[in-house]
Amino acid sequence: MSLSIRTLAVSAAIALAGTAFAATAAPAAQAAATAPAAKKEMTAQQQRMTDCNKEATGKKGAERKAFMSSCLKGESAAAAAPSAKETQQERMKSCNAEAKTKAPKGAAHKAFMSNCLKGDGAAAAAH
Repeated sequence: MSLSIRTLAVSAAIALAGTAFAATAAPAAQAAATAPAAKKEMTAQQQRMTDCNKEATGKKGAERKAFMSSCLKGESAAAAAPSAKETQQERMKSCNAEAKTKAPKGAAHKAFMSNCLKGDGAAAAAH
């Protein structure tokens, strides 16, 4: 019986010692955890990416891709062209309307549409 009391006493002593050690080690661990809180300075490219991501909030798909591309190149948001998808749709509508009035056929129609959709106004007007 005395052996089990001794075992119990030793176990209790070890448990208390472990708790005391954890209490003294915790402040040191907390201090070490707060030390890396000082951030590394971001590079110019990383800062630009962060800023462009904030500005691109709400944009999706091709519109976001076009915006991010121009933003990361350093082009201003005000000077950025409308999204590529909108521009292509607008060109398609205007080129189709113009093709109906000129009514080119076959290869002439194909060449006209190609030039028109590329935005080559001088070549499109010549046909």
